[in-house]
Parts: sequence; C-alpha cells; structure tokens
Amino acid sequence: MDAPLDDANIGRFVRMLNEFKRNTQFIVITHNPRTTTEAADAVYGVTMQEPGVSSLVSVRMKGAPVDEMPVGEAAETAETAATA
Repeated sequence: MDAPLDDANIGRFVRMLNEFKRNTQFIVITHNPRTTTEAADAVYGVTMQEPGVSSLVSVRMKGAPVDEMPVGEAAETAETAATA
C-alpha cells in the first residue's frame, strides 16, 4: 500500500498509522524501512538462512516518534530539498 508513496506522503501515512493505532491494530506489509521503523510496535517475519529451513522472527520496535511537523511544512521541505 505504501510502495507508490513519496517521502512526504510516507510521513503522512506514518502519522495516520500512529494516530489510529491507539484504538486499532494494523497489519502492514511493506518493504519501506521508514514505515517499519516509525510506525511499528513489532515486526514479524520469516527468514531462510539455509535452503529449505524457515525461521520465524519477531522484533519489538522502540524509537523516536515521527516528527510532528505540519503536513504543509513537510511538503515544502521536500520540495525545497528536491530543487536544491
């Protein structure tokens, strides 16, 4: 779901997840490290270190919250960085 999003919209998506996760559980399937590190409380996965042997992995995430910059400022900052 977050694959086609640019950085400004990933920020909006992460802020939305953080706001709604107080009352709702989400399962998010993503390859975007920003979504994982900024919105996830836990990450679950499957790894295969040797062929044919799968292992389940779970990690509790703790870290700094997404910046509380207003959406308009985040977009302006992204545009300024892109043109610099």
